[in-house]
Amino acid sequence: MSDKSKNPETLEKGGLSRRSFLGASAMTGAAVAATAFGGAVMTRESFAAAAKEARSKIEVGPGELDEYYGFWSGGHQGEVRVLGIPSMREIMRIPVFNVDSATGWGLTNESKAVLGESAKYKNGDCHHPHISMTDGKYDGKYLFINDKANTRVARIRLDIMKCDKILTVPNCQAIHGLRLQKVPHTKYVFANAEFVIPHPNDGKVFDLQDENSYTMYNVIDAEKMEMAFQIIVDGNLDNTDADYTGRFAASTCYNSEKAYDLGGMMRNERDWVVVFDIHAAEKAVKAGKFITLGDSKVPVLDGRKKDGKDSEFTRYIPVPKNPHGCNTSPDGKYFIANGKLSPTCTVIAIDKLPDLFDGKLKDPRDVVVAEPELGLGPLHTTFDGRGNGYTTLFIDSQLCKWNIEDAIRAYKGEKVNYIRQKLDVHYQPGHNHASLCETREADGKWVVVLSKFSKDRFLPTGPLHPENDQLIDISGDEMKLMHDGPTFAEPHDCIMPVVTRSRPRRSGIATTRSSPRPSSAPRRMAST
Repeated sequence: MSDKSKNPETLEKGGLSRRSFLGASAMTGAAVAATAFGGAVMTRESFAAAAKEARSKIEVGPGELDEYYGFWSGGHQGEVRVLGIPSMREIMRIPVFNVDSATGWGLTNESKAVLGESAKYKNGDCHHPHISMTDGKYDGKYLFINDKANTRVARIRLDIMKCDKILTVPNCQAIHGLRLQKVPHTKYVFANAEFVIPHPNDGKVFDLQDENSYTMYNVIDAEKMEMAFQIIVDGNLDNTDADYTGRFAASTCYNSEKAYDLGGMMRNERDWVVVFDIHAAEKAVKAGKFITLGDSKVPVLDGRKKDGKDSEFTRYIPVPKNPHGCNTSPDGKYFIANGKLSPTCTVIAIDKLPDLFDGKLKDPRDVVVAEPELGLGPLHTTFDGRGNGYTTLFIDSQLCKWNIEDAIRAYKGEKVNYIRQKLDVHYQPGHNHASLCETREADGKWVVVLSKFSKDRFLPTGPLHPENDQLIDISGDEMKLMHDGPTFAEPHDCIMPVVTRSRPRRSGIATTRSSPRPSSAPRRMAST
């Protein structure tokens, strides 16, 4: 399909013009609806053949095993759910922040010892599950998950798939974005505290504009499950990710206005991505350039701008207002900041960040190499390892496949169509996740889209509908919807490592994509 036939609208520097954007989006969506299974017009016979193909790709027969594990955050249920991919069968639930009478979690003395003083909370809000890494590849050792409701981070041992440590993060409120250091190994867990609060938070000060009202970026020792240090930032932190060198981490940041209300939080046309130089922060802590807050002994660094000057370990990159997701491309080249209130994604070149920190760039925006317009409500981007991004469009209820290098060419002024396809999903997608996409070994086989609403996709169950996790085949040139999966509220995010047979008696999380894994027929784990 030529660029012209895919999108007849005139392309400008950043993609589609604002005037043509809505029309082009609708046209593309209609085209995709007709071609989602690979044909321009679907006859009854061709539709039946496509449906049979979809079933054959995801069917895992009795006694056979899936190729991938899927770890789902349990959202308001406070647990982690274990699925098999591509069958989308739920295999097990791992209680973490909840009380589970089936296993005694939260009831037994042993589980209360893990929960510690936070056992007083009877709920949790799990958002982001992530697996520990060595050299940018999953090592199958731990899975970490956050509790936004009660400001906690938990660790699950993947050899037994049980929670062994829970940390309540001090000095802040609402741990939201969570990612792990990828290189050389997961020494740190990076956790965003989302909301600005006064310090001390003793009820005497309510002014968010006060100098002592702020939030913090939290760095946790992954092995000890103890705080390493915290960094004060400007604005509200949202999502985060790390690079493939071990030096940089980045977070999207909204509410640069430090406002109380929704309108005030959207007043500025730009917010920012804050980039952290982890090595510089470590040196500052070692040199004693920190404070402590209240009774906490955690080193706290100040990463805010003072008198227009940056700190030695943070830089603020302006991006369109209220960015949401932050994702690192598997080739290690780019941070992608997803626009949310802007129809754009901002592509930040990681190899330009050393010059930014060294003061060699006049404008922090000089690290931005593309800002493609993709659709309404871009929230999160995942990757296939072939140079393409897949971005969820919350308002449009679509998944947009786009080529990163073509978006960079368009940003430079070339007339090129970087959008490859838009696929309707059902409905209002939040997170999405491709197989192995957070590692160097992204394999471009599957994407799961976690949609907030299912509406008419399943049998009615009264006023409360399930949510809908959809499995999409991305192994070819076109995305193909393969499976609808109803889920109870509210899985927020997921992660997909590959299965291996190299670990009998234990869970088989592969340490590398080339590790042996179950054959296609039958897919059985080795026994001893």
